[in-house]
Amino acid sequence: MPHMSVEVARGDVAQQQIAHEQRYVDTIYRQLERSAKNAEALAREGHGRGRLGHEGGLVERDAMVFQAAKRLATLNAAHEGLVFGRLDLADADERPRYVGRIGLRDEHRDSVLVDWRAPAAAVFYQATAAEPRGVVRRRVLRCAGPKVVAVEDDLLDPDSPAAEALPIVGEGALLAQLSRARDATMHSIVATIQAQQDDAIRAPSRGVVSISGGPGTGKTVVALHRAAYLLYSDRRRYESGGVLIVGPSGIFMRYIERVLPSLGETAVALRSLGEVVDGVKGVRHDDPGVAAVKGAARMAELMRRAARQPVPESPDELRAFYRDENIVLGPRELSSLRRHLLSQGKRNRAPIRIASALVDQMWRQVTGERALERGKEEFADVMLGRPDFVGFVARWWPHLDATDVLGWLRDPGLLARLAVGVLSDEETALLAKSWSTEDAWSIEDVPLLDELRYLLGDIAVPSEPDDDPLAELADESFRELTTLGERNDRTPRTATRTEDDGYAHVLVDEAQDVSPMQWRMLGRRGRAASWTVVGDPAQSSWPDPEESSRARDDALGEKARYDFHLSTNYRNSKEIYQHAAAYAARSGLDADLPDAVRSTGVEPAALEVDDLEAGVRDAVVQLSGSVEGTVGVVVPTSRRSEVQGWLGSSPALYAEVGGPNARVSVLTGIESKGLEFDGIVVVQPAEIEAESVTGPATMYVVLTRATQRLATVALRG
Repeated sequence: MPHMSVEVARGDVAQQQIAHEQRYVDTIYRQLERSAKNAEALAREGHGRGRLGHEGGLVERDAMVFQAAKRLATLNAAHEGLVFGRLDLADADERPRYVGRIGLRDEHRDSVLVDWRAPAAAVFYQATAAEPRGVVRRRVLRCAGPKVVAVEDDLLDPDSPAAEALPIVGEGALLAQLSRARDATMHSIVATIQAQQDDAIRAPSRGVVSISGGPGTGKTVVALHRAAYLLYSDRRRYESGGVLIVGPSGIFMRYIERVLPSLGETAVALRSLGEVVDGVKGVRHDDPGVAAVKGAARMAELMRRAARQPVPESPDELRAFYRDENIVLGPRELSSLRRHLLSQGKRNRAPIRIASALVDQMWRQVTGERALERGKEEFADVMLGRPDFVGFVARWWPHLDATDVLGWLRDPGLLARLAVGVLSDEETALLAKSWSTEDAWSIEDVPLLDELRYLLGDIAVPSEPDDDPLAELADESFRELTTLGERNDRTPRTATRTEDDGYAHVLVDEAQDVSPMQWRMLGRRGRAASWTVVGDPAQSSWPDPEESSRARDDALGEKARYDFHLSTNYRNSKEIYQHAAAYAARSGLDADLPDAVRSTGVEPAALEVDDLEAGVRDAVVQLSGSVEGTVGVVVPTSRRSEVQGWLGSSPALYAEVGGPNARVSVLTGIESKGLEFDGIVVVQPAEIEAESVTGPATMYVVLTRATQRLATVALRG
């Protein structure tokens, strides 16, 4: 018989290996069910303790139910692809080591499945043929639910005596994974993490880990796996302090939101840049010119000036009669007092302190003997008891919300006065036009509101506690922070965090697009945090990278830095990426050009048409018929609704566009950031380029979103 370790086993051998692995996977799922039943029993026992009638029983109930709920959530999240790896080791005394999304032990407390984040699983990702690290064969199990459908092997140490008895199956796990069709969400790469990626995932937990690399190198998914690894390695710290994951858009956050739950982690806050500030949601982007002004660092000074302004239409005089004396605080005295109070701290101080300061100022005008005989204490009691005085305090120094203060800047006159020396006349005009309507706040307004919250000293009001605040812990869907379920109903289960609460870890994706004001907003939430920062400068849509870099350094502080660069493009076919790289060179972009590892043999198509509507429809119909997965139609911002209408009214595409199961999505260049599709149709690329000064960088991003097919459609001439 041929040496089975040096040839690819086919036919019966492959089926035998699948059947062999199926038997072991079946035992793992049985153990999973036993573990779930044990957790349910713990919850029932905990509720029983709550009926003992004393406080000790309630404490025990809360602790037991909480732990049971967490365990059930972890077990339920792990069902899909529970077991994905096997290690056959050179040590003949060691059994094969199976690797999965979570760790499991049998009734004897023996390990039957190793959590992928555990030290014992590290060699699954780190072993190579050049350095096998005691691994003879690495096997990836591909499963559909609990059923093993394929196995893919890597023989890492063919010279080991143990290799003699090991059949080698398949064409390679990584290439098999890369060839699969995409759907509407990102998937974990836990079964196919490469050594370069694993180094970034397991980097030191303290400090700042920067993950850079060109398109398709897996930066985002590696960063998400790092978040899962941190939660596993130091759960008490990261669950109690919280993990904040920030992405560029709501579309992007919906795309990635299943990755961490699939890895058994749910205790994270998922926020787009428009959702970082509690109670505020930016729902639209400003035009690029307006966005560039609102994101600039000098806007912090404009917000500081706004926060120190008198309340519009507030009283400018205080009059009181006390024991034969008229007391008057006019505009000059009130203005001086306001400046003094602002120098003492943030504006939203307790009203009684403002009233006390006014009383002190008024008492200085008291000179009559009758008044002086009674003393200042009685004077204060009288003033604080007068409705007219209390009403003056409420009107002169009300508790201000950030949205109120930013709303003041809808007044062009006030905006122009405050902007002197901060913004140019042209920039001021752009802001005035942006704020001239009562529309919802933009994504670029959100960091301005956060700046004002910080300056004003807003205090978050905790939610009212239930009669039994821990009763919901019995629900297996309980989460510590904002999670997938909470994102669906947008109803947080926890009290609002203030800017001083901070997080234990902050992950920022597409960091090259974060504006200086957005970095200030993020920095407040990560003063004591460790960070993971992901980006590619060549894909930046921010017009002043140096200014953004300074703001980023201020946000990250003096923390230790660890830099990781990913150099292999796993997303694009060689044909697509060579096309994108050629575009980057023509456009003068200083692009990081990773090596693409996969070829389809299909070159990108450049279509010129006389009828844009018909041309786009034809291109999308043809492309959607040639790929099994998703298709993205990337359009200029001004054409989004128009193209959506063209495709939605097409009988050939009606079922594919819109709706929960749609394969075809219409989106702008900015919205395409971080996403990937099996096929991409780019509509009027020249118009996308012309949308902003960073249009070529956006176009480069668009050209690198496709895994299998790429077509551009433009009007002829």
